[in-house]
Amino acid sequence: MKASDRLIEALKRFEGLRTEAYLCAAGRWTIGYGHTLTAREGMIIDEARAEHLLRQDVKSIERWLTSKNITEEQHQFDALVSFIFNLGIASFYDSTLRKVIERGGTEEDICKQWMRWVHVKKEVLPGLVKRREWECNLFIKGEY
Repeated sequence: MKASDRLIEALKRFEGLRTEAYLCAAGRWTIGYGHTLTAREGMIIDEARAEHLLRQDVKSIERWLTSKNITEEQHQFDALVSFIFNLGIASFYDSTLRKVIERGGTEEDICKQWMRWVHVKKEVLPGLVKRREWECNLFIKGEY
């Protein structure tokens, strides 16, 4: 399965375009639309390169998520790609959220677990609250 174009556009909105590398709230060098893997201090890219890096980052998540067969619904797949893009595969794999989804938890239980992921260094970030609400709504209702 692949992330939809609607998800790619949503990721761009949530991440925002930064053509110069910066330290994100978690203290990692970041560039483009939330790319961290090769970002480094002083790095500068253009918008086309930022989109390329975003799509490359998403591809690795797509492969992993598809191999796990957690969902067959496009909107649920997209919601999980967004979550994993933001937090990483290991965080999702180890999460109670994944376990609740896999055991068929209720919508309320799924959203409760989803909303636990709004902190950076013990601080609630309003942007993460908005993103998690959007992701959970996408996962449950399919509303982009």
